[in-house]
Amino acid sequence: MVHRDLTFDAKFNPNFYFLQEIIDMCDYAVGLSRQLNGSIIPSERPDHMMLEAWNPLGIVGVITAFNFPCAVLGWNACIALVCGNCVVWKGAPTTPLITIAVTKLMAEVFEKNNLPGAIFTSFCGGAEIGQAIAKDTRIALVSFTGSSKVGMMVQQTVNERFGKCLLELSGNNAIIVMDDADIKLAVRSILFAAVGTAGQRCTTCRRLFLHESIYQKVLDQLVGVYKQVKIGDPLEKETLVGPLHTRASRENFEKGISSIKSQGGKILVGGSVIDSDGNFVQPTIVEISPDASVVKEELFGPVLYVMKFKTLEEAIEMNNSVPQGLSSSIFTRRPEAIFKWIGPHGSDCGIVNVNIPTNGAEIGGAFGGEKATGGGREAGSDSWKQYMRRSTCTINYGSELPLAQGISFGS
Repeated sequence: MVHRDLTFDAKFNPNFYFLQEIIDMCDYAVGLSRQLNGSIIPSERPDHMMLEAWNPLGIVGVITAFNFPCAVLGWNACIALVCGNCVVWKGAPTTPLITIAVTKLMAEVFEKNNLPGAIFTSFCGGAEIGQAIAKDTRIALVSFTGSSKVGMMVQQTVNERFGKCLLELSGNNAIIVMDDADIKLAVRSILFAAVGTAGQRCTTCRRLFLHESIYQKVLDQLVGVYKQVKIGDPLEKETLVGPLHTRASRENFEKGISSIKSQGGKILVGGSVIDSDGNFVQPTIVEISPDASVVKEELFGPVLYVMKFKTLEEAIEMNNSVPQGLSSSIFTRRPEAIFKWIGPHGSDCGIVNVNIPTNGAEIGGAFGGEKATGGGREAGSDSWKQYMRRSTCTINYGSELPLAQGISFGS
């Protein structure tokens, strides 16, 4: 019922198109609500059976970031709600109007369906709200999206009270282009992954590894298309790159460029702030050593580090050499390379793609990463299990009391 109301609003009011991912998540979650299945487990004891039961956690706290203020909420709240939980949401302090608008829409849907509005509660504010959510023992699970640095603090606070934490943190995502790759497809994908949303996605491509035999060919094409990218108002149809989110984001870009230059990086295109109203910067390509410390960090903007490799093994090693482990992709036609890449000796990321960009994930799969990305999973697959508590139930329907492992205790 909820998803139908949301779809109606989105279809007839263009102001609600930004809610598309929540609409999709509502559709997905409503279907999922009929499939929150447990397991029946054979018992070794006669006249006994075992089963797994899944029950709601109670209250789920969701703390989201500025860059996808609706989508990430949808990944969490839609699943949490159909699992039987209530949701407390803290939106980003720089996107309060979206927090208010979404909350108002949700309240209307609950009211239409005779459900109490307190099922879904939201707050606008800064770090003090997030800290209160992390400390509150009534909130069984805290889902946090943001930087690895802040995520670690949230996790420590929640762990101190033995709560559960779901973390979606920094990404430092790489694309590998092999010598047999479809170059045209790869260049289009790299452009979208590296400059889309002005490099402000957790899945933005930040590192590019090119096979030495095609290195210059791909790089020349990439520099050429970068020079044609239109920067400006993101509401205009032809614009590919809009502004950075805040003045602080622009300053971080400038600091990042200074660090790149001081560590031997060579700017091939871009590298400057655009002198205009707004926080506009030039999409940037940098040649740099994979050993440079700046490459190991997430610079949240349209900066792409380009490096050369000789073998697939070398490229995989470079891919896995950073603390983060969110998304990764390889461009190749060779089955042996593909299956090594997705296998135990391949990418160590939570998202491992082939012949597509690092960004643009579908909701049907579990979204999340490893290492300093936090290990959490949201949206599809069996991510729902994180929003519920599992009970292993053993039922004796006989009149005897046999013990497991054949133990005998008295008569």
